[in-house]
Amino acid sequence: MSESVIHPLPPLFDANSRVLILGTMPSPKSRQNGFYYAHPQNRFWRVLAAVCCESMPTDNQDRASFCHRHHIALWDVLHACRIQGADDGSICDPQPNDLRPLLAQAPIQAIFTTGSKASMLYKRYCLPVTGRPSIPLPSTSPANAAWSVERLTQAWMVILDALK
Repeated sequence: MSESVIHPLPPLFDANSRVLILGTMPSPKSRQNGFYYAHPQNRFWRVLAAVCCESMPTDNQDRASFCHRHHIALWDVLHACRIQGADDGSICDPQPNDLRPLLAQAPIQAIFTTGSKASMLYKRYCLPVTGRPSIPLPSTSPANAAWSVERLTQAWMVILDALK
C-alpha cells in the first residue's frame, strides 16, 4: 500500500559544497533515523567513503562532517510523492523540490542523481527549472544487487572530477 510522504529532511550543504547528490525520496529507515541513506544495507556511505579514500562514517554527525569536509551536498529530487516503502518504482504524484535556493547559496559545480528514477524525475521536473543537467550514477540501494560495491565505487569515481 502506498503512502503520501513529504520530505522531512533539510538539504545538507554549506557555502563550500561543490557537488550535489540527489536521490528520489528518503527511505522509511532514513526518515526514521533523520538522515540520508540510513538503511544499513544501502551501500551509499561505503561507496562514498571508498571514492574519497576514507573510512566509512558511522553516525549522522560523522556523515554530515564527511560531506562538509569533501564539499558534498545531499538532497532529493522530490519534496512529496506517494510511494510504497522504499520502492522508487512505485512513486506516483511526484512533487519536486525547488533546488534554486540551494544552487544560489552553494558553488555547485556538478549535480549527480542516484538511480534511474532520480535521473528521470530530475530531467522531467528540475532540469527545466535549473537549466543544469545532471550526471546519472547507479543506485547504491540493496535492490540494485547486480552492482557490487567495487563496481559502484568505480562508477562513482566521476564525482572526484567535480571536486578538483
